[in-house]
Parts: sequence; C-alpha cells; structure tokens
Amino acid sequence: MILEYINSLPDERKKAIKQLQKTILENLPEGFEETITDNMISYVVPHTIYPKGYHCNPNLPLPFASIASQKYGIAFYHMGLYSDNKLLNWFKEEYLKFTEIKLDMGKSCIRFKKIEQIPYELIGKLMAKLSVEEWVNLYEANIKK
Repeated sequence: MILEYINSLPDERKKAIKQLQKTILENLPEGFEETITDNMISYVVPHTIYPKGYHCNPNLPLPFASIASQKYGIAFYHMGLYSDNKLLNWFKEEYLKFTEIKLDMGKSCIRFKKIEQIPYELIGKLMAKLSVEEWVNLYEANIKK
C-alpha cells in the first residue's frame, strides 16, 4: 500500500516523499511501524506494544508521525511536537540552522511548500528524539490532562 501511495503521486513529489520516508526509517527508533492511515504514510505504535490504541479510535494504533502530499506541498506531522514544549522549542531553534525558509507550522504539522527546502537531516534528528516508550509516556501524560 505504501508503494501504491508513492506511485500515485506526481513525479516532483515522489522523490521528496521517498527521501522523507528513507530519512524517517533510518532514524526511527525500534518498535514503531510504518503503515498507511488517512491517505498518509504513518509511523505508529502498534497494538502489540500499546494495546489501548489511539484514544479517539482505539481500533487504530497510536499515531506518532506522518508524511503526506497535499494540495499546497508536503506535510510532515509529528505528534511529539504537539505534546512536548521542550521538543517543540528545540525543533524551532534547530530549524533556523537548516533553512532560511520561514517555518510554516500548525500544532503538529509542518508544511513544506517548497519541497526542495525540506530539512531532511533535521527531520532525521527529530525522529530519533523519542523512543516508543517515551512517546507512549508523553502521550498518556497529555491524555490525562
């Protein structure tokens, strides 16, 4: 399904999505799984590790990160940025070291309108920051609030 998703993209997007996927997989801590959810390539905590699943829909595995080709460009989602101000502040500071393009970001979504400006190295560093156990603990701490 992931290959089908990538092959369905316009040629100019395929290369960037493949590079993002490669960067993520090379830096993704053990335990996360790659899958397709909501028409995005997603990286999740599987039910075998976290049986409770996602609180919004326990049938779904716990989401962690996703990449998607969207109308305006490529979106990268990282739930840790939404859940941990320390991690968010680190990312914002580091982002300035990797590109001159202004950060276009929502709660967990980073939008790349100019796909040639995607800071792959920074994305790799971000992906390596949280283990599955750390992400589950952070998630649960935020859900209880």
